[in-house]
Amino acid sequence: MNLPDRHTGTIAVTGMAMGLLGVMLAYWGNPENSGICISCFMENSVGALGLHDNARLQYLRPELPGFVIGAVLSAIAAREFRPRGSSAPMLKFFAGLFLIVGCAIFIGCPIKLLLRLTAGDLTAVAGMAGLAAGVWTGLTALGRGVELGEQKPEGSLNGILVPALFCLLLLFIFIRPSFLALSNEGSSARHAPLIASLGSGLLLGVLAQRSRFCITGSMRDIILMGRRAPQLIGLAAFVTAAVCASLVTGGFHLSLYGQPGAHLEYLWSFLGMGLVGWISVLFGGCPFRQLIKAGEGDVDAGLMVLGMVMGGALVQAWGIAATAAGVPLNGKMALLAGFAFILLISLMYRRRCTR
Repeated sequence: MNLPDRHTGTIAVTGMAMGLLGVMLAYWGNPENSGICISCFMENSVGALGLHDNARLQYLRPELPGFVIGAVLSAIAAREFRPRGSSAPMLKFFAGLFLIVGCAIFIGCPIKLLLRLTAGDLTAVAGMAGLAAGVWTGLTALGRGVELGEQKPEGSLNGILVPALFCLLLLFIFIRPSFLALSNEGSSARHAPLIASLGSGLLLGVLAQRSRFCITGSMRDIILMGRRAPQLIGLAAFVTAAVCASLVTGGFHLSLYGQPGAHLEYLWSFLGMGLVGWISVLFGGCPFRQLIKAGEGDVDAGLMVLGMVMGGALVQAWGIAATAAGVPLNGKMALLAGFAFILLISLMYRRRCTR
């Protein structure tokens, strides 16, 4: 979405806050270089709910409900909470699932990609190249007439179901039902204090809803508009804030080797982020942006989020997710299935007038 110039300041503040809090949440206790990572948070949270059995990845991350509830509150205050949706709901669900598959192969979402880069992780360069290639491919598909249907108003209940789910998750954080699992070791055992995590999530949810800031959306606009893209300001603010915070906190380590949450299979990092970029452009946003849109009542985004929840469970339960040792065979097969899925959509959903 291209925004008028009066929103440029909000975009810059959002980018700066996201870059700064992404580093500080890691400094306060989240895993290194993973202060904010939607795919990691999904895998952790669904593990806490018992949807996979990896005992090292079970913690209900407060940032996730914070993002959605912050977006809901902001949308209601601005009178922008509008339940809406389009056709082909199952496509949205599976698109969300494959978004998480792509992230799991790279080991991180687009936000974590930038956090890794700004902390000196040179292995993330392959992911950045892949994300740019995926965004370009998605734009090419749109330019050739791919269209997934115009959104129309929906009933209020459809728009509030996914936000209500995240309100329930927030309640679980405080009342801690007996079925909620908690890791005693591994990356999920590392987390920032509750008030810092939830407060950061709420703040970023509000800011992102007002600014529409999105990493893949920024790259899309830069490719389309160059220096005139308002989102370029937000991206620059993110990078500047994250680099400065990493240097100040001692988290900047320029190297190809020994980086946390990374592997050395560059081709698969490229392809993983390539899939994420392609899906994000065709379906209107990266994993973070889908959470924000779901908070605005967007039913399509809500279905994407539910697909992301399922993806977070499957990448662990089926051994799809990459580790520091590399990308497993199951992960490579799942990623290729994701490319087949998005290629099929790009071929089948072209407007007739373009054929």
